[in-house]
Amino acid sequence: MADRVYPSSKPATNGTTAATATTTNGAFPATKAQLYGATRPAYRPQPHNRRRQHSRSCCCSCCIWLTFFLLLLILLVAIAGAIVYVLYRPHRPTFSVSNLKVSYLNVTSSSTINSKFDLNITAKNPNKKLGYIYDTISVSLLSNDIDIGDSTIPAFEQGKKDTTLLKADITNTGKTLDSGSVSTLKTDLKSKSGFPLKIEIDTKVKAKMGGFKTPKVGIRVTCDGITATVPTGKTAATASTSASKCKVDIRIKIWKWTF
Repeated sequence: MADRVYPSSKPATNGTTAATATTTNGAFPATKAQLYGATRPAYRPQPHNRRRQHSRSCCCSCCIWLTFFLLLLILLVAIAGAIVYVLYRPHRPTFSVSNLKVSYLNVTSSSTINSKFDLNITAKNPNKKLGYIYDTISVSLLSNDIDIGDSTIPAFEQGKKDTTLLKADITNTGKTLDSGSVSTLKTDLKSKSGFPLKIEIDTKVKAKMGGFKTPKVGIRVTCDGITATVPTGKTAATASTSASKCKVDIRIKIWKWTF
């Protein structure tokens, strides 16, 4: 009796090789991977664009030099400012309200305001080595941020350690107010303790040091702590200015913004 052998035929030692061979001979359709590999173009390295690299290099160099010059300019300005401060010891001018009289102030039934004030302000230059040159000064008188009068003071020059008395006739004729402002102002005018007043002064000034003059710088002077009453007759009422304080702020305008 013959011996039986299981399995009856020798298995293929490499099924993958057989399948690959069959595919190579065209017995089966090619797979997507084979098609992609067949149509994919050979990689050819592109030459570097030297002109573009040179342009980028020039741009970087310009940025570096521009930054360097800006930093150098800032350093020089800081050094010049330090030298001026040490030599001249500059101080801001000071202002104080000397006198303020109310000739009349009333709000009509048509929501218009009529007013007249006589204002005296003292400007002092505390510096021993420099003077000030002022542009035309604009003056606004406000009560609870409601503009009740405006005026201007002509330009003038102030010497070293000098004191100047500034006078302004502040008036407002027929200016129309909104309903909220009319209500607030009428209530304040009836108060026995008086109504609050604030003075705002805007101008430009430059310092004079010998023959040298600095560029103009904007300043705003704000004087608070003033109270006044409406005169009952033809005699002007004198406002209380004993508690008033004036603050001087430098205002620098950059493009559309003022700081």
